[in-house]
Amino acid sequence: MLTINHLTKQYKGSSKGVTDISLAIQPGDIYAFIGHNGAGKTTTLKCVAGIHDFDSGEILIDGTNIQKDPLVCKQKIAYIPDNPDLYEFLTGIQYLSFIADIFKVTKAEREQQISKYAADFEITESLGDLISTYSHGMKQKLAIISALVHKPKLLILDEPFVGLDPKASVLLKQIMHTICAEGGAIFFSTHVLDVAEKLCNKVAIIKDGKLITSGNMEQIVKPGQSLESIFMEVIKDENAN
Repeated sequence: MLTINHLTKQYKGSSKGVTDISLAIQPGDIYAFIGHNGAGKTTTLKCVAGIHDFDSGEILIDGTNIQKDPLVCKQKIAYIPDNPDLYEFLTGIQYLSFIADIFKVTKAEREQQISKYAADFEITESLGDLISTYSHGMKQKLAIISALVHKPKLLILDEPFVGLDPKASVLLKQIMHTICAEGGAIFFSTHVLDVAEKLCNKVAIIKDGKLITSGNMEQIVKPGQSLESIFMEVIKDENAN
């Protein structure tokens, strides 16, 4: 579903970026991407989403190279940043319709998708209101619905649970499982390590732009350990080196 081969992205005049990142995400995977602030998580996600160009390496979405055929790739994915910038002069329903137009979702399909998810996230009555009147949590819910309206095969999320109430967080986890059960995949960053440990079947840890470890959750987190303890141990070992 997603293959990252030796991804390197550096910012001019800065030490920030990522170096030689390689990951493989298969259909059915819920893949957590964890690291400290500034480790390179968002940079990697933006490269995968086609927002950032990169210096070297290769990113394949369902076998298609994102640099060579970005439109085909972007039709198959949805990306939700940690702080979604929405068009606040639109109403909620206007924004969702706009996104559905971009992805050429049929009238019947968009109505079904919007109706279902708006009801699930309990924002149906607010869809006629301007987005500028929405709370942060409501904007996050709207961004999630807009990402789901075209049924992406790969969902890319940057800190998706920030701003969501507990009920919406549970719903999002259920949606993740449903997408994967239908042959899709999830790649997301998070600082909430206990959620990642319970939700994900795979995990990668990044530090200072370099991949430290990756693999199946049960192989990395042994019985009697936690993802938090593994993360702290890995970071401590790297600091010692």
